[in-house]
Amino acid sequence: MSPHGNRNLSEMPLQEFVLDGFEGGPQTQALLFALFLALYMVAVLGNLTMIVVITLDARLHSPMYFFLKNLSFVDLCYLSVIYPKALANTTFSSKVITFEGCIIQFFFFSLMGTTEAFLLAVMAYDRFVAICSPLCYPISMRPSVCARLVLGSYCGGCLNSILQTSFTFSLPFCSSNHIDHFFCDVPPLLKLACADTTINELVMFAICGLIIVGTTLVVLISYGYITGTILRMHSGGGRHKLFSTCGSHMTAVSLFYGTLFVMYAQPGAVQSMEQGKVVSVFYTLVIPMLNPLIYSLRNKDVKDALRRLGQKHTAT
Repeated sequence: MSPHGNRNLSEMPLQEFVLDGFEGGPQTQALLFALFLALYMVAVLGNLTMIVVITLDARLHSPMYFFLKNLSFVDLCYLSVIYPKALANTTFSSKVITFEGCIIQFFFFSLMGTTEAFLLAVMAYDRFVAICSPLCYPISMRPSVCARLVLGSYCGGCLNSILQTSFTFSLPFCSSNHIDHFFCDVPPLLKLACADTTINELVMFAICGLIIVGTTLVVLISYGYITGTILRMHSGGGRHKLFSTCGSHMTAVSLFYGTLFVMYAQPGAVQSMEQGKVVSVFYTLVIPMLNPLIYSLRNKDVKDALRRLGQKHTAT
């Protein structure tokens, strides 16, 4: 009998999971493949472009763009942890992922997602110092401080990922090996456990809630002060430029934190796994695709850098 059947899996050590993905026949799967591939390619190209432009253009070697380059790198990793496997699963009949592969995917997904939350808070703090304390900015956000802030974001992401991974995969999985999702995530994995998951759910909501609420407060407080400072400016042109720059960041922050809050920080907010899959596509694929567009289309410095890079390439 196939290990993918419905028999009780407690009789054998669990060696693999099956990612059920989205429901639907071959036509639906082909449509999903085309949609995911298009969005994935746009997201990869956009984030790679941001990394290359910021690296090559000396005028963008400032703290704000250093953080933005790291955000693009995190988004690139975030995408690549999930979507190559998801694309393969919509193409081939076998949707198996090994137990170790699931752990690795879950660890890096959690790492990159948490790191992005911290990075967005760091970027808000950077804008706060730049606009509200411009004279102190060169000292307050010197390269060593920026490097420590980014390193701290990765360390915070790593700590959360270790906790989430160890708590989740210490559970016994014995009722089934079919994950009702297109990647390894906490909610569908908890449904497969044959032990009491109350502690795991409390830990997930507590940690995710603390991270989301804490970083959101940093963003809101920073932009509260920023808004007050901008409104007191006498120069209309200066106000417009600052609102444009900060508006792009607030757009990205609202999209990211909003979907995370719905998915992880509210018990029972997502009523079905199918609804959860749609929300997951939004924050794991759509938002990483939109971030480079948001920051480049609404940012004159990035558009000028792209133009200079294009002119240099044409000239050579």
